[in-house]
Amino acid sequence: MKERLLVMNGQRLVQVEKAGQWATEKVEKAGAVKPGIYNIHLATPADKAKVHEGVIVHQDRTSVYQQVGKSFVKHALSDFDKVPEVGSNSSIKYAQGAAQVSQAASIKLGRGIS
Repeated sequence: MKERLLVMNGQRLVQVEKAGQWATEKVEKAGAVKPGIYNIHLATPADKAKVHEGVIVHQDRTSVYQQVGKSFVKHALSDFDKVPEVGSNSSIKYAQGAAQVSQAASIKLGRGIS
């Protein structure tokens, strides 16, 4: 089953493909997730030997999806003691099979008043 996230107008739509058409299953507030189309069905399982840094874009009953660069990584929900917030920029590493989350430094670009 293909699943994607569509973020627009402050809403986050979870869609699944049925008979070649995308059908919306759930609508939530977008929060800090940037607008766009996130094809989370292309997510690869997390490599527990590496550190994964990026934005948490979605969480379902079994997995937490993180955007790392232009690709997506799927972490098992059961590996977390405390699940990271959707929209947060997180660094996830594994120690003894358990996922450890720390907030990655976020870089804000913008103009200041001088």
